Amino acid sequence: MSSLFSKTISLGKELRITDQEFANLRDFIYAECGIHIADNRKYLLENRLGNRLKKLNLKNFDEYYNLLRFDPARGAEMKKLYEVITTNETSFYRNPPQLKVFQEEIMPGMLDSCRRKGRKLRIWSAGCSTGEEPYTISIIIHEMLKAELPTWDIRITANDLSERVLESARRGVYNDYTLRTTPEDVAARYFDMDNGQNRIRPEVKRLVSFGQINLRDRVQLKRVERSQIVFCRNVIIYFDDEMKKRVINAFYDNLLPGGYLIIGHSESLHNITRAFKPIHYPGAIIYQKEE
Repeated sequence: MSSLFSKTISLGKELRITDQEFANLRDFIYAECGIHIADNRKYLLENRLGNRLKKLNLKNFDEYYNLLRFDPARGAEMKKLYEVITTNETSFYRNPPQLKVFQEEIMPGMLDSCRRKGRKLRIWSAGCSTGEEPYTISIIIHEMLKAELPTWDIRITANDLSERVLESARRGVYNDYTLRTTPEDVAARYFDMDNGQNRIRPEVKRLVSFGQINLRDRVQLKRVERSQIVFCRNVIIYFDDEMKKRVINAFYDNLLPGGYLIIGHSESLHNITRAFKPIHYPGAIIYQKEE
């Protein structure tokens, strides 16, 4: 969910959203999933939903709003709505400096701690998009543990709002562009590469479990197994302050003592919470839940 509204679709002039229709849909979307759409993005909501109106043969945005609220088949359209309002722009090894800190500074100590406690490791990738982030984490773990890996109990829980991107993640087939920041030797070890169709290998997949989640839903959040590390990169920028606090508090509750929260390199917990200890590294700030 990293690049909300980054592309728009050209519409004919016949579909225009009124201020009231925009307010209704904006508030509905916020109530359902916590995504905040600013007033100055009215035209983007108009463009993004315009194609859904045409597809459903609806005359205006008010009809679409009523469908979302009252139609017996609203569940299917809610899935489409989530797809439309989130654009998933990501890649393997995204933000290499941050991942270098994760691999070289965070993971060695975490693995040593886990060895003393039964070799059980849980990592949560919240807002996993089409799977590049959790698969990257899995690759890093393979690179670090090597032959020791079969003696470990490791699960990476990967969640997103959109079922469509989760289906893509489970398939695990990627084009060359998504591998643009991946070291060539790493790509060769962990992908079956065939003319621009790069299939993630089964051993990488085995560590990752995908599932749909709405970060606004406290019940769903509480079901996630407690983790030593939470990744939530380039997600909270789409929330208002209240929603940010709710989500970050949920991550705090999920993390085991001494665990780490990793957010996007352009994101910050400043003015959201003081519960975490920020640890500064070259190219990254990592947040720790103190023991």
